[in-house]
Amino acid sequence: MALKQVSSNKCFEGFQKVFEHDSAELKCKMKFGIYLPPKAETGKCPVLYWLSGLTCTEQNFITKAGFQQAAAEHGLIVVAPDTSPRGCNIEGEDESWDFGTGAGFYVDATEDPWKTNYRMYSYIKDELPKLINANFPTDPERMSIFGHSMGGHGALILALKNPGKYKSVSAFAPICNPIQCQWGKKALGGYLGPDTSKWEAYDATQLVKSYSGSRLDILIDQGKDDQFLSAGQLLPDNFIAACTEQKIPVVFRLQQASCFCSPWLGYDHSYFFIASFINDHIKHHAKYLSV
Repeated sequence: MALKQVSSNKCFEGFQKVFEHDSAELKCKMKFGIYLPPKAETGKCPVLYWLSGLTCTEQNFITKAGFQQAAAEHGLIVVAPDTSPRGCNIEGEDESWDFGTGAGFYVDATEDPWKTNYRMYSYIKDELPKLINANFPTDPERMSIFGHSMGGHGALILALKNPGKYKSVSAFAPICNPIQCQWGKKALGGYLGPDTSKWEAYDATQLVKSYSGSRLDILIDQGKDDQFLSAGQLLPDNFIAACTEQKIPVVFRLQQASCFCSPWLGYDHSYFFIASFINDHIKHHAKYLSV
């Protein structure tokens, strides 16, 4: 499958690149960012996949998160795909910010008119890794995944639905229980139809209740003053309760202001929050991806 390089920038002795390709799964052109650490020039490296949130493209993470230095130090290739198909000319795809363009929700749609193109789950699980492994110096046996918000939801469900595929998983402010929040109800209802039993296959809180695969040590960071946490869109308590019930290890860190008497708000849902703790997540994955 042909790759077209869109950009390349030297960064911490490695390269931050962006490529475009024709996706067979999504039936449109797709872009992804890929950071190649210095170690990639002389040998194969583990791969860490990042899934971004609502409204994002491949650009948000690679330009705002500041992960490259830690990835270079640990010898990790980091791949950041787009969040949805683009330019499919589907009626209604650009009408709202939380459904359609920029909001693929990492599911395989079953409803018209979305089912032909909106297959982000299979794109992330199968097509993209095959493309990356065929074109870059990767170790296919060492792969992990993480993400933010909608992308945190994507990372959790991909790890839970594919035991052993990913060595580790982590998330920033993930949508943990989409069948119970407005974002999830809108997206899952639109892509999968009105039968809510079908939604459960893409809900991390539901999936963890029946998980019986290899051990997963899950790391989640959540900003205390995240506006979407208080609005009931993320529901991490439901996920933590399910993990506790199943005895699945999860480290949940509620990040707040360093001083309780501070008049300023604590960490929110933005990339400022992500950049503050990204090194911890890179180290978390490096531990499980090391030889």
